[in-house]
Amino acid sequence: MLKPTLTTLFFASLCAITLPGCDVDVEDPGALPTVDIEPGEAPDVDVHGPEVDVHAEEETVTVPDVDVEMEEKTVTVPDVDVDIPAENEN
Repeated sequence: MLKPTLTTLFFASLCAITLPGCDVDVEDPGALPTVDIEPGEAPDVDVHGPEVDVHAEEETVTVPDVDVEMEEKTVTVPDVDVDIPAENEN
C-alpha cells in the first residue's frame, strides 16, 4: 500500500521539479493561420431546470470510537537533484 503511493509521489515530484527547470529556446515563433469567418446566429433556447431545495437537519447516528497508536518507521524516500541549464546553454 505504501510503495505505490511513494512511487506516485516520486514521479509527481520529479515532473514538478524537471518541467519548470527546462531551458526552451524558440527558433521560429510561427504564425497564426488566416481564417475568414461569417457571422452566425446562436439558437434561441428556453431552458427550465429543476427546482432544488437544500437544507440541513441534525440526525443522531452511531459512529465507531477508534484509538490510533502512532509509531515511527524508517522508509526510503526519493532524493532528486536537478541541474538547471544556464541561459542559452544547449
